[in-house]
Amino acid sequence: MLPIYICEDDERIRDAERRWLEKQILIEGFDMEIVLCTGNPEELLDCLAYGQQQGIYFLDVELKGASMNGFLLGEEIRKRDARGFLIYVTAFQELAFETFRYHLEALDYICKQEPEQMYAGLSRCLAVIAERVGREQGGQREYFTVKTLDVIRHIPLEEILYFATSGRTHRIEVHAMRERLDFIGSMRELEERLEPHFIRVHRAYLVRDCQIAGLERKTREILLKNGERIPFSRTMRTRLEGFGYLENAGSAREENM
Repeated sequence: MLPIYICEDDERIRDAERRWLEKQILIEGFDMEIVLCTGNPEELLDCLAYGQQQGIYFLDVELKGASMNGFLLGEEIRKRDARGFLIYVTAFQELAFETFRYHLEALDYICKQEPEQMYAGLSRCLAVIAERVGREQGGQREYFTVKTLDVIRHIPLEEILYFATSGRTHRIEVHAMRERLDFIGSMRELEERLEPHFIRVHRAYLVRDCQIAGLERKTREILLKNGERIPFSRTMRTRLEGFGYLENAGSAREENM
């Protein structure tokens, strides 16, 4: 999921940007999320680590009362997120050339004086980014697409640990490295769809094969690489042992102690 950061000193415009972006993400089903909406550039930088996950940044140029303007903020962001998407939303169209002087490689420069023009620019940027990221990842990553409530999410298969029945009729939980989502589905259909890389180890569990670290005979549990444990059925023991997971159980347990 691509994180989105907004830095705009005018609270009214900042809230308008946020609402419009949230609406477009929902309508288009983009795999994006607004994680920060602020008027303080220092607050934004505090959220970013060096080697930061690629993000999207909607920045004002003139940040009144702040320690830096939008261009200097862009420079600091570039030190942490070299591949991030910088978009400037400002009333000063004549300053667009400054992005080149600072070597910021901004994706776009949106004028916020006219709301319709601003909204069109915001929507255009999201569409361009989604298309570009999809093209870069095409053929390299496989995704599991799930609809939860009115949001469509695309989760990389390599980040999924397992699927489990939720206890509610026709509800399935997907357990990924960074999130857990609940959706309507059938374990049987998932098994057929995701073979051979996911194994139905129990009537209530479908696990990613490469996430298995070892087995515990006595408790009939699978030890996952992240330390979680899930049960496996008696009938699956022979198949799982055949993959060689049993030999790894001791070392996997020691690594997670």
